[in-house]
Amino acid sequence: MLKLDGIEAGYGAVRVLRGLTLSVAAGEVLCLMGRNGAGKSTALKTIMGQVRASAGAIELDGTQIEGLPAHEVPRHGIGYVPQGRRLFGDLTVAENIEVGLMTRGRGARVRDHVLDLFPRLRERMGQMSRTLSGGEQQMLAIARALCLEPKVLLLDEPTEGLQPSMIALIRDTVVALKETGVATVLVEQRVDAALSVADRIAFTVGGSIAETVQAGDLTPSASQFATYVGV
Repeated sequence: MLKLDGIEAGYGAVRVLRGLTLSVAAGEVLCLMGRNGAGKSTALKTIMGQVRASAGAIELDGTQIEGLPAHEVPRHGIGYVPQGRRLFGDLTVAENIEVGLMTRGRGARVRDHVLDLFPRLRERMGQMSRTLSGGEQQMLAIARALCLEPKVLLLDEPTEGLQPSMIALIRDTVVALKETGVATVLVEQRVDAALSVADRIAFTVGGSIAETVQAGDLTPSASQFATYVGV
């Protein structure tokens, strides 16, 4: 589904990703974990074309996408929920969803399906998104990404700062997407959240993958979390 091979990328003269190689299959959740500065968010931005890869290849369903302009990447079927959500704060819930639908020309069928996943948003369609609670804003950010009917969904710390009920809702949504064949790359710092949804966990150090482990082979006390994440 999505493959990164030997990706080098960074910001100006600062190299962040160093030969990053990973893959995620349809219906799989791959979780990236590591300390701050390990390159997790940069990896997602590079997939999206927001950071340009200086070397290596990014392949989606056999098509090379690493050279595409950032605005073209979502049109190939990659949805992205950045850290901090990045909603259009002065647009309503309905207008934010419409932006997502426009990206790949989707209509009422997709909108209704997405709202079925997040019924609370149906009650707030006319509300300015900046006035939503943190959990509701995260719902909307994910809903907007799902309006693309993505093949791949990139989630950057979606549970950050949320109460347990919202974390459970996001977990359930990711699990439901797995059953539809969506591949998910999840950046997560919470060990419990990662283990509850991930199929594999890729531990990131210095801009490359140090170790990838089946989530079912790990417990919260596994040595990898202390070694690579610091918890």
